Amino acid sequence: MIFRVARHTTNLDKIIYFYRDVLGFDVLGSFENHSTYDGVFLGIKNESWHLEYTVSSDPPIHTPDDDDLLVFYPTEIEKYKSMLANIQAEKIQEVEAKNPYWKINGRTFVDPDGFRIVISNLKIK
Repeated sequence: MIFRVARHTTNLDKIIYFYRDVLGFDVLGSFENHSTYDGVFLGIKNESWHLEYTVSSDPPIHTPDDDDLLVFYPTEIEKYKSMLANIQAEKIQEVEAKNPYWKINGRTFVDPDGFRIVISNLKIK
């Protein structure tokens, strides 16, 4: 099974920068003017998941909630440290997790659309 999380955005460039350059994901593909949508697929090569972000003339109608999370589980300590170092270099402020579990088992940040992400420390080898 392949898993995709798809979300509409108003600023594709900021999203690409955040997930590619800050978090270190790969651009797995992109498209332009597909039924008036432009989009990008971001993830890690050879994994069975990816994120899709689209933009069009219709703005998204959604409101981020403090419990709406994308949780990432780096498996290598170097990747974990690199993600956190890049976040710090970009001066992206950590936010307090609403769920106490993530206060212990990860670090919570906000992406350019206002949605929360967690960089978990649970699967590091």
